[in-house]
Amino acid sequence: MARRAITPRWAWALTGSGHFFTECLDLIRGLDAVDLFVSKAAAEVVRMYRDQLTLPKGSRLFRDTTASAAPVGRFYEGYYHTLVLAPATSNTVAKCVFGIADTLATNVFCQAGKCRVPTIVFACDNAPELETRAPGGMVKVYPRRIDLENTARLADFEATEVALSLAGLTAAVARRKTHLGAGNG
Repeated sequence: MARRAITPRWAWALTGSGHFFTECLDLIRGLDAVDLFVSKAAAEVVRMYRDQLTLPKGSRLFRDTTASAAPVGRFYEGYYHTLVLAPATSNTVAKCVFGIADTLATNVFCQAGKCRVPTIVFACDNAPELETRAPGGMVKVYPRRIDLENTARLADFEATEVALSLAGLTAAVARRKTHLGAGNG
């Protein structure tokens, strides 16, 4: 039986961060073909923003419900041209840096790397002082030194671009769109 041709898609992994979560949803809506990978922690955050979770037509949603994270096998089959991991908590970033793939989000990051799929990560904890949205409004947070060090380490990974701001994430996604539009994806 012949295997059907696959048109590669965007893979977008959400973690349990509310930091620029709605803005990430806006970026997702601007993509043509996207599969969303939602970790267990992200599923809790998604419930808070359920009314804003309108996805593009043809989007698929994969939840972290299996121990083996079965949907990650799609990376080996050429389903994805790009992975975006955004927003990425300091916990997720640390696991990625140290090769721990025990959630759907960290597992897709691992598999994307093994399959040489270009990856964009929006690391939430990337400056000594930040303002972020919490359920009660904006709050100041002070990432730990280890969080900042892990973000810097992740930026050294092959085929991985770390965005340090929403503007940086938006620009990275736009550059990737341009690259793919040029027939290089």
